[in-house]
Amino acid sequence: MDTIKIVQGDITQATVDAIVNAANSRMLGGGGVDGAIHRAAGPKLLAACEKVKTKNRVRCPVGEARLTEAGNLKAKYVIHAVGPRYGIDKNPENLLTSAYQNSLDLAVSHGCESIAFPAISCGVYGYPPQEAAKISVSVCKRPEYESLMKYFYLFSDEMTAIWMAKLEHP
Repeated sequence: MDTIKIVQGDITQATVDAIVNAANSRMLGGGGVDGAIHRAAGPKLLAACEKVKTKNRVRCPVGEARLTEAGNLKAKYVIHAVGPRYGIDKNPENLLTSAYQNSLDLAVSHGCESIAFPAISCGVYGYPPQEAAKISVSVCKRPEYESLMKYFYLFSDEMTAIWMAKLEHP
């Protein structure tokens, strides 16, 4: 059974156990997917994020992930994953791999059966979509995540085509 599906659409409408937010390290909302998730989830999500401990105003370092309740979303949880800023953060491939891996590990450890991802770091963080798709699909195909149904919610025709191609021809 194929446990990875590509969906062109709005991740805030996903009916899954966990929605992954392409968050910034402060976890207080932002633009793009992050802003859309915070708007759809309502004030409960922001309140949950504010409860996450900070170190030097950072709630979630680059490459890591944190789990909160999902507010008004259909999901049980939001997993906030901070991807690298391409061309700024060192070792972006390792950091992006880590962001996906940490998200999946949190989902598994919280008993999730399904998870929805955006294209982490491919917006304002500038990660090349071809490389990001290769990394994300390869991490999701690891045997330890076989029990999870994984969805990639992508907004544009172009991004959907890139992820479909990587899924079919890794």
